[in-house]
Amino acid sequence: MIDEVVGRMNGRIFEIQRFSIHDGPGIRTTVFMKGCPLRCLWCHNPEGISSESLLSFVRKKCIRCGYCLQACEQGVHSLIGDEHVLDRRKCIVCGACTRECYSGSLEVVGREASVDEVIATVVRDRPFYENSGGGMTLSGGEPTHQIDFCEALLRAAKGEGLNTCVETCGFSPYDRFERLLPLVDLFLFDLKETDSDLHRKYTGVGNKLILNNLRRLHDSGAHVLLRCPIVPGLNDRTDHFDALAQIATCLHRLEGIEIMPYHTLGTDKRERFGLNPGVFYPVPGKATIEEWSRRLAESGVRVI
Repeated sequence: MIDEVVGRMNGRIFEIQRFSIHDGPGIRTTVFMKGCPLRCLWCHNPEGISSESLLSFVRKKCIRCGYCLQACEQGVHSLIGDEHVLDRRKCIVCGACTRECYSGSLEVVGREASVDEVIATVVRDRPFYENSGGGMTLSGGEPTHQIDFCEALLRAAKGEGLNTCVETCGFSPYDRFERLLPLVDLFLFDLKETDSDLHRKYTGVGNKLILNNLRRLHDSGAHVLLRCPIVPGLNDRTDHFDALAQIATCLHRLEGIEIMPYHTLGTDKRERFGLNPGVFYPVPGKATIEEWSRRLAESGVRVI
């Protein structure tokens, strides 16, 4: 039973993904929360970085009907020849254009949601959780960025008897993790780069706080799976893999390391949200990924 006050608490999310199989054990529902302190060059959820709502425009779905031009009072949309042009500087993300978009090419991503609303969606798939060992995962963005809402969601999920996971970049004051410790069955802890200077170059922040939080979570008795995005040309270096192996060896209770190969999903999303296109990186092939895993496994690391 969710406490009435907790149930009415609102936070900001940008997606609730049901039947997820990549965000913890079993079949899960992943709640993606808005706001992140990192600016990773390869981010695959750029819509989660800002706490604000964003207007998504999928150009290939647009039929250039012109109804969005009539609905928008800010003059954001225009048709120049056969091209639908957006002036995002004028956009206040009111959503008026999306309500008149018959092709579904326009959408507001990011909204307020209550604990009650989120949990009501999550518990729909209870039979799948029970049969697979799944549950609810909080991701983002960075869940601890909205620590009160994050804690309330986890408390409500535990009240429903659900397994819980939190995916985190680790860049938060440790007292936020302490608040979550009794409520989280598994932390999916991302470690982007072991060299602090390179971590700052790739993500905008150093990794000292992140590594300290990782050790403190481990020493507290929390179950922690280390998730390591590997991007060709950036952190696919021998010294990075050696450092990961050393970290894992020192954290003897670690559930293991999961390699997260770079993909281009974030590149398409950047176009949808009118963000800086960023940098393209090579997509690793199966043989390369297997080599990364082998390298870690030969160091005595449990590779998931």
